[in-house]
Amino acid sequence: MSYELWVILTGALVASSCSFIGCWLILRRMAMLGDAISHTALPGIVIAFLISHSLDSWAMLIGAAVFGLLTTFLVQTLHQSGVQSDAAIGVTFTSLFAVGVVLVSVYARDVHIDLAHVLYGEIAYVPWNQLVVGGVELGPRAVWMVGGTFLLSLAVIGLLYKEFKITSFDPALAAALGLPVTLLHYILMTLVSMTTVSAFESVGAILVVAMLIVPGATAYLLTDRLGIMLGMSCIIGIVTAVIGYYAAVLLNASIAGAMTTTAGTLFLLAFLFSPSHGVVMKWRAKRRLAN
Repeated sequence: MSYELWVILTGALVASSCSFIGCWLILRRMAMLGDAISHTALPGIVIAFLISHSLDSWAMLIGAAVFGLLTTFLVQTLHQSGVQSDAAIGVTFTSLFAVGVVLVSVYARDVHIDLAHVLYGEIAYVPWNQLVVGGVELGPRAVWMVGGTFLLSLAVIGLLYKEFKITSFDPALAAALGLPVTLLHYILMTLVSMTTVSAFESVGAILVVAMLIVPGATAYLLTDRLGIMLGMSCIIGIVTAVIGYYAAVLLNASIAGAMTTTAGTLFLLAFLFSPSHGVVMKWRAKRRLAN
């Protein structure tokens, strides 16, 4: 497969996996949790290096995933203790990220674990980081990591779709029906953590956070049905990746930046022209009623 197709495939997988799981964050009013996880993974990465003395991606992934889960646990604990959810995310995000910065400056200043390397990966380099098994190159490592995480998310949410749906829309009713609301929350947050940390090292935190939020928010404006919203968000993510890549080539600009800008443009179009929620369409409906 050519360099161009690998980059587009990676972007499409990141967009699909992030937008699919991001829809649930939007419904639960926790959209910025992905941003928090992408930064609080830093201390986990440093600790994984200090334990393993290796920059292997799998060790980094495990360390980042552990701290991603710790982030969701702390946010949930603070929220249940009476702290507003956005304040809980902000406190946890800044505190753990600061711990990571201190760990890097004290224990890993001579190692290539700088903030740019950890948090702002470049999707253009993905095709050169190959997964090699038995001397055979099987494709970019990011494709396997993100694709595997996406398949896991599809499987888990497919099995527990009704449970996730009711706990997202009415957790009180779910608790009254005897559903394990807290357990389901942590299962979903585990998927969010895995999705985030499997993607951000390769494609960058900015693109991951954008794909967690923007395609889902765009789909939310276009439909009132959850199943359609999930599928539409993935389609919007893929379209964003394709258009963003060719826009970056045309403008000789950052690929991740072009993809994020494309996602924002699609959201703006939905915000203005959505049949049911668009500003322009509501204005036209009011004018018809007035006349």
